[in-house]
Amino acid sequence: MYKKNQICTVTITDLGAEGEGIGKIDGYPLFVKDALPGDVIEARLTKVKKNFAFARLERILKPSEDRVEAACPYARQCGGCQIMPLSYEKQLRFKEQKVYNNLQRIGGLEPELLDACMEPIIGMDPRDTMCLGDTGNPEAKAVPLRYRNKAQFPFGRDKNGQTICGFYAGRTHTIIPNTDCLLGIQENKQVLEAVLSYMEQCHVKPYEESSQRGLIRHVLIRKGHYSGQIMVCLIINGKSLPKPDVLISKLCDIEGMHSISISSNEKNTNVILGETYETIWGEDTIEDTVFRVEEKDGQWERKEDMGVTFRISPLSFYQVNPVQMERLYSTALSYAGLTGREMVWDLYCGIGTISLFLAKKAARVYGVEIVPQAIRDAKENAERNGLDNVEFYVGKAEEVLPEFYSRMDAGSDMLHPDVIVVDPPRKGCDEACLSTMVKMQPQRIVYVSCDSATLARDVKYLRENGYELNRFRACDMFGNTGHVETVVLLSQQKPDDVIEVEIELDELDLTTAESKATYKEIQEYVLKEYGLKVSNLYISQVKRKCGIQVGENYNLPKSEDSRQPQCPEEKEKAIKDALEHFGMV
Repeated sequence: MYKKNQICTVTITDLGAEGEGIGKIDGYPLFVKDALPGDVIEARLTKVKKNFAFARLERILKPSEDRVEAACPYARQCGGCQIMPLSYEKQLRFKEQKVYNNLQRIGGLEPELLDACMEPIIGMDPRDTMCLGDTGNPEAKAVPLRYRNKAQFPFGRDKNGQTICGFYAGRTHTIIPNTDCLLGIQENKQVLEAVLSYMEQCHVKPYEESSQRGLIRHVLIRKGHYSGQIMVCLIINGKSLPKPDVLISKLCDIEGMHSISISSNEKNTNVILGETYETIWGEDTIEDTVFRVEEKDGQWERKEDMGVTFRISPLSFYQVNPVQMERLYSTALSYAGLTGREMVWDLYCGIGTISLFLAKKAARVYGVEIVPQAIRDAKENAERNGLDNVEFYVGKAEEVLPEFYSRMDAGSDMLHPDVIVVDPPRKGCDEACLSTMVKMQPQRIVYVSCDSATLARDVKYLRENGYELNRFRACDMFGNTGHVETVVLLSQQKPDDVIEVEIELDELDLTTAESKATYKEIQEYVLKEYGLKVSNLYISQVKRKCGIQVGENYNLPKSEDSRQPQCPEEKEKAIKDALEHFGMV
């Protein structure tokens, strides 16, 4: 039996879900952080279980052919870049396989279907200088760096009592001092050093979790990729900063500084930001633009006429990798298959990033988001971009959608979207949300996911309830880490078999006029000629007005007191035109 602190020699053969190396000794699995497939290593056992053990990499006896020297000297201590020592090409293969495996094992999809639907991963383009950093290490130059336009840095004290900032070591709240993370923008170092200088000059103390005393907890930094505007927000254990002018003076020396704010968070919690923020200099928000891009011959071309500009507050959710965000969202837009006539629901919409993208190509978009500030930002962003075909609602998607479904009139277009787009948090979609989506019967569901395990679980549910996987594609938003985004297209499953039956027309309650066109043909005509969607209920109402018999009880109210939606005038005219077109009146 193996024991804690025992040192073992093992060959690493695979990677786990979070990028940890996996090797076996006589069939007994070891999970070793920082180890790569092909490495022969010495590992110290840190936690021994009956069927497996966790271990720490002690020494590399023979490095993997895919191993490169990590660009960051803090890579092993910090733990944020789990797979930085792995060549970028192998990073992409690992992420593709991770999505594939989850869809197969958790989602229950057959390899034949996965192989037919899988599209190549969207990797970071080495020609995009934003993704590269000159670290002085030739081996590491192919690894993407400097791609994050947002980061949150905790503040605290080291063992000597000195104020420090950096990142937490993996699975701990121990701060690894580092003001220049190589994944982040270069201005991060200037901002953090300015804050540290202010704290020393004005005797401002960092927050200490053990005593819940001290003022500065975190500093959030954001930069607009296209605008170059920089935002700094200090999260504080109090209501105000002492001598704020000293801090403002130091930060304003940094080129691009646009917004400085504070967010009060006096709770004993792991949540970083407070519920509100106060601007102490400059604007409340910064701006950035997201463009639609198209892939041609392995290169992405920007569509300048398809840009949407956003205002972003400290509390806004906005993807941290702007170049890859454009590629991910453009892929989602292409999967949606919009022609300009569709009605779309966008769930977990944030500040409307995807919603406004969709609104450029759809007839109507409805967005749902739980954060009130995000919805306010979304509405303002829609107005600023001149988009009046999008509406936003505050609430949990799993609560808002079922509520709408239960109280909407049967003939409401909102109940029958052409497309539903979801971009949920890591926990995936709530079953109440999935159930309502199925009831609404959209033709297509586009699912954007930051966790392929919960994605696979939800895809399994949707497949069991009338939808089938058509396409999926991974996107590397977080190079050097184990995380991967995925976009999936599911469509309503159509029956494969056609059953032919013979019926006598006199068995049906049809008039001569009715037999000339079906309800579906009338709907298709109205959609084609007028761009309007009409329900069977509306068609039957207009038929009755025109004296066409539609069956004694077809679409009549269930009781005299029941309320039934009446066909709008615009749709009534379109339906009458269709009836004339088919020679029914």
